[in-house]
Amino acid sequence: MLEFTDYDYKNRKKEVEDILDNTGEIKEVKRFPRNEDFTYTNGYKAWASAIFVDLRDSTTLFTEHDDVEISKVIRGFTSEIIEILKKDTDQEDLKEIGIRGDCVYAIYSTPFQKDTIDITKRALYINTYLKMLNKLLTDRQLPTIKAGIGLNIGRTLTVKAGRKSSGINNLVWIGESVSIASKLADLGNKNSVNPIVLSSIFHFNYVKAKGNNEEKNWTEEFDSNHGTYYHANRIITDFNDWIVGGMKE
Repeated sequence: MLEFTDYDYKNRKKEVEDILDNTGEIKEVKRFPRNEDFTYTNGYKAWASAIFVDLRDSTTLFTEHDDVEISKVIRGFTSEIIEILKKDTDQEDLKEIGIRGDCVYAIYSTPFQKDTIDITKRALYINTYLKMLNKLLTDRQLPTIKAGIGLNIGRTLTVKAGRKSSGINNLVWIGESVSIASKLADLGNKNSVNPIVLSSIFHFNYVKAKGNNEEKNWTEEFDSNHGTYYHANRIITDFNDWIVGGMKE
């Protein structure tokens, strides 16, 4: 590694002043624009949904199994969840997808109430996929896994952050839509909470959009840290039947 030289704080002061003085107004929009339309001087606020898939008890997995086993499990966990989260999306809808430690997540632009149906369907596919993955892991005498799946929706401020011309930048999601989804994922699949966990606002929008007595499929809970939330162990029936039937071609 190269030796770190002194930070040129006197010259960098001007750069910071440019950032503070040139950031323009925040635009309230129905749908987030393309990522390339974000600059270092603008910002947008719109409805966003986030889904987080958080591996349960990863510490045990990482400490009690060898490196090859861990690598197989983590790759099996992440690869197809990413496939489910990005399938049939475009840049206007899927704003960010990635991995944070032992968690896979995605953030979507969701201007319409009916968009919550699509996000929830992805959660059901992920929950069912984990059953398939665990069967494949068991067949290979590898450790099985569990995960919590958290979903939230909300008005979200988004700005491009980083250093101009450095190539190091990212969109920063400011508000509760992302942070609450992450916290709800941490609730899922432990302490008698089912794997898929919806915030109260996501549940409200989903039930309104879905109709057909959908509310009965979710259990309501309340605690002092997370407020009211809803959880269920929902699956894709045809997918699950194929798994139970031996996963034949």
